[in-house]
Amino acid sequence: MIGPLEALCSDAPTPDGVHLRQVTRDAEVRAMSEMVDEAFGDPASTRQADALLARLARNDGMELWVAETAGRMVGAGRLEPVPGTGFAGIWGGAVLEPYRGRGIYRALTAARAQSALTQGKTLAHSDSTEYSRPILERSGLVKVSTTTPYNWSR
Repeated sequence: MIGPLEALCSDAPTPDGVHLRQVTRDAEVRAMSEMVDEAFGDPASTRQADALLARLARNDGMELWVAETAGRMVGAGRLEPVPGTGFAGIWGGAVLEPYRGRGIYRALTAARAQSALTQGKTLAHSDSTEYSRPILERSGLVKVSTTTPYNWSR
């Protein structure tokens, strides 16, 4: 999906009792990664956390965002600015099932989009699931292609 970042920022208030913030520390990134695995129905794995920590160490502009309520991480997502372009990727958005439908995903997306706008980016690109696609479409993003993810193994 592709569209204007600015559109992702409108009409996306942070729900009451939800706090949005960036995470950078090892334990936070690992907790975030485990929560995302749970949200997607995947077994907990350290593989993604290890990759995210390596990316943060490179300081390549990637940002990790979480939504918390009552001290618990309930949503997360990445912002990946594309160097030399007006694009920023909005990736990995996930909210735990009991917290869906409350505006948490929209608020997390808006926070990431606002951060990208402050960096001079103007356009978003994102792969999305059937859950997030309608939300992104309502915000002005357009489906331009389809991807099929695979995990290659020898």
